[in-house]
Amino acid sequence: MEKFYITTPIYYVNAAPHIGHAYTTIASDAYKRYKRMQGFDARLTTGTDEHGQKIERSARKAGKTPQAFTDTVAAEFANTWKNFQFGIDYFQRTTSPGHAEAVRDLYRRCKANGFIYKSSYTGYYSVVQEAFVQDAKEGDVDPESGQPLELVTEENCFFKLSAFTDWLIELNSDPEFLQPETRRNEVLAFLRQEGGLKDLSISRTTIKWGIPVPDEPEHVFYVWFDALTTYMSAVAGTELWPPDLHVIGKEIVRFHAIYWPAFLKAAGLPLPKKIFAHGWLLFDNNKMSKTRGNIVRPEPIRQAMGADALRYYLLREIVFGSDGNFAYDAMVTRYNADLANGLGNLASRTLSMIHQYRAGTVQLASAENPLPWREAISGALDGYEKLDFTRALESIWQLISAADKYIVEQAPWKLVKDPANAARLDAVLSNVYAVLNVVTVLAAPVLPDSCARIWKLLGHSTAVEDERFGSLEDAAEGVRTVPPVEPVFPRLDMKATIDTLNDLEQKEAARQAELLGQQPAAAPPDGAPIPLSPEITIDDFVKVDLRVGEVKFAERVKGADKLLHLRVDIGEAEPRTIVAGIASAYEPEKLVGRKVVIVANLAPRKLRGLTSQGMIVAASLEGGAPRLASFLEEVPIGARLK
Repeated sequence: MEKFYITTPIYYVNAAPHIGHAYTTIASDAYKRYKRMQGFDARLTTGTDEHGQKIERSARKAGKTPQAFTDTVAAEFANTWKNFQFGIDYFQRTTSPGHAEAVRDLYRRCKANGFIYKSSYTGYYSVVQEAFVQDAKEGDVDPESGQPLELVTEENCFFKLSAFTDWLIELNSDPEFLQPETRRNEVLAFLRQEGGLKDLSISRTTIKWGIPVPDEPEHVFYVWFDALTTYMSAVAGTELWPPDLHVIGKEIVRFHAIYWPAFLKAAGLPLPKKIFAHGWLLFDNNKMSKTRGNIVRPEPIRQAMGADALRYYLLREIVFGSDGNFAYDAMVTRYNADLANGLGNLASRTLSMIHQYRAGTVQLASAENPLPWREAISGALDGYEKLDFTRALESIWQLISAADKYIVEQAPWKLVKDPANAARLDAVLSNVYAVLNVVTVLAAPVLPDSCARIWKLLGHSTAVEDERFGSLEDAAEGVRTVPPVEPVFPRLDMKATIDTLNDLEQKEAARQAELLGQQPAAAPPDGAPIPLSPEITIDDFVKVDLRVGEVKFAERVKGADKLLHLRVDIGEAEPRTIVAGIASAYEPEKLVGRKVVIVANLAPRKLRGLTSQGMIVAASLEGGAPRLASFLEEVPIGARLK
């Protein structure tokens, strides 16, 4: 049996599992199930990335050693994936001894081939991103978290990444290597930038929590040289390497499409065959992240609606590769429309009619089925193969809709009344039963639990996951007996379900906070005023120069989902450049011509390569949404607020 090796990202343990982690793992698990039902020996690896400065600090904050902290969070990931019944074959932790040896082996190979050297480096470092920030200066902050950058000088081991620029351009120009096209274009643009690639630091001396570098006792391996190697260490001793598919989020595409292939090339090891980078899950049009505090956890959804409901919503609603918004109400709506009223209703009415009209048996017809089942098979399998889960599911649900329409048109409840229509009734029941078989097999990679239950209700003694797509077109004959009907997707009440989800989410957030040694922020009582900052004097206040300005230009800052680049006229010779974190609340084009208030005498600072000459004044509402200060009366540009 031909192998097919798939990996998820190696999830960082500075936070417990959230729905972003679940999204990638659900897609990887669905693809593994698809490849298995194609006849491959499909295997899936996931794991936890447990080293680095953020872990040291998180552990200290929780009052634990780094090892105890990572043990706790890694177990949380493993237990969550077990609850979701993902088909994970290898769960690898970067703190395991076998992984450390794989990292050292990769390093020795790269060094022996002349691609490792030592040097020193000074720069401003983002602890959140675990990376040095180019062109940063004193006082700059990380644009995503708002945390100050830290000036770091240290001796590092460097990898000669610059030696691979041309080769990486050629590699990433292959549309089969990196998908989708938008991610490939981003990587190629980065590779082709003026000056080419710079060599990459792969060790740290200011961090102690990590894998020691051979013959360099003061150094530990930096996160990417360590974490990426997990894909190999997880399957050491098998014949699975290289991976056929890395499934990742778009924010780590550069590390997988540039650093990782270069490490492997330098070491003389085989490369992964394909990388697919999906988009972000957005909540209120903002990326979900621990830093923003807007994450949703998967376990409450599983408890309230079942794992398959979340699997279906994420893979049907959001085109894999693009960003997509997540909302509880949209998930419940999709569940009721597609699962309860769609697949669940087709299964219930088909099996109920077989029981009611033919005492629970169905005679499978040898005649051609008039329903478009072949088209559904073709569309679904093509969609799955391209990781276009939305298209695959659309093809399946088109067949469900066709079957529903066919039942209405044929009206079996009328046919049963006339014995002369017995053969026609048998044919109708046979055709719908056969379609339900096809639908159940095709949907099984996305809805494994639900389709397993429907498969049993169809009278099969085998497991649906053991079916093979290649046999779907084989004609089935004979008589099938079906067991009593059971509901698979009961309809959900919108308000009651969302109330349950919110309640379970709060409880799960509190449980995770306690698990990680964190203190959840206490919500103020309803109507309670926001506490005031410490008092200042009038002398303090007059130091702040507030001016009225008019927005002349606005656009999003590339690579920063909450930042806008504005040009604001405050009556000076030229409009000022201001970088403002208001993209979550305001569309750029709607700001042009609007009057705003800016802090005009704030020291300039650089954000994402732009020098911001001031700050927009806005109120932060509950949940962090900004609202710009404005005026009811006409106020001239440049007027000072007093």
